[in-house]
Amino acid sequence: MSFGFTTLGFGSGGGAAAAPFDLLGFLVIAGGGSGGPYGGGGGAGGYRSSFNSESSGGTGGAETTLTLETGGTEYTVTVGAGGSASGKNPGANSVLATVTSIGGGGGGTGFGPSEASDGGGDGGSGGGQCYGQGSAGEGTANQGNDGGTGSYSFWNFPSGGGGGASAVGGNNSGSTSGSGGAGRASTISGTSVTRAGGGGGGTPNGGPYSGGPAGTGGSGGGGNGAKGAGTATSGTVNTGGGGGATGYNGSSYGTNGAGGSGLVIMKLPDGITATVGAGLTSTGTTGVVTFTAGTGVVTFS
Repeated sequence: MSFGFTTLGFGSGGGAAAAPFDLLGFLVIAGGGSGGPYGGGGGAGGYRSSFNSESSGGTGGAETTLTLETGGTEYTVTVGAGGSASGKNPGANSVLATVTSIGGGGGGTGFGPSEASDGGGDGGSGGGQCYGQGSAGEGTANQGNDGGTGSYSFWNFPSGGGGGASAVGGNNSGSTSGSGGAGRASTISGTSVTRAGGGGGGTPNGGPYSGGPAGTGGSGGGGNGAKGAGTATSGTVNTGGGGGATGYNGSSYGTNGAGGSGLVIMKLPDGITATVGAGLTSTGTTGVVTFTAGTGVVTFS
């Protein structure tokens, strides 16, 4: 009979004796929030990093590395989905063992086709405020930033952009809606890639409305907002980017953008091999291991 180990709430399996090792780095990004229907841009998914002194989101520095074990101990990995474009929806959390990144907040909503007017949602990064409704969403400490603010200006109604990993969402400027906050770059995959940008705010136009330009998405996968009854851009897949918000033309609402799905990357030391369980989509088993969808467990040998 063989006995496994239990590590901080994770299951264990039988097999070879456990031996601890430190990851060389990790990057865990949650799913981005959707843009608001006639509202503010979606907030980026929470961003947590321990690689090569690279900072986590918001004002957070690099995190402490994870110590894991070989020998059959099972560690949970979850890649958070982006918030759907069916309304104001947050992104889902991403998980690597004991590290959890919080999904981005959905963008604030005006008087949309199926939504009550309210402010931006809290999350990894906060969703942008709709035109003077509620308040901008708040970001999670050391994961992201707050959303930007909109204003109630007669027949303009500009909104705020969603927060990004590196910067708060943009506030409206006159009749122009705010852009999404910038994402953050990481070289854990071997090249510099920017992820977790916020979504741009939407702007009404048409009929009695005379709004200015919609906000653009933040660098790192944030979706562009839309003007009038246009179609906003969704956050980019596997960046955790916030979705762009849509507008209104006096008779019809546009289509808001979904949040981008998250991502989990870990860098293994030489001599360590990952075995990825069912339910996860991944590339690599040694060196850099990247998870792009699903939830399941991983073990090491």
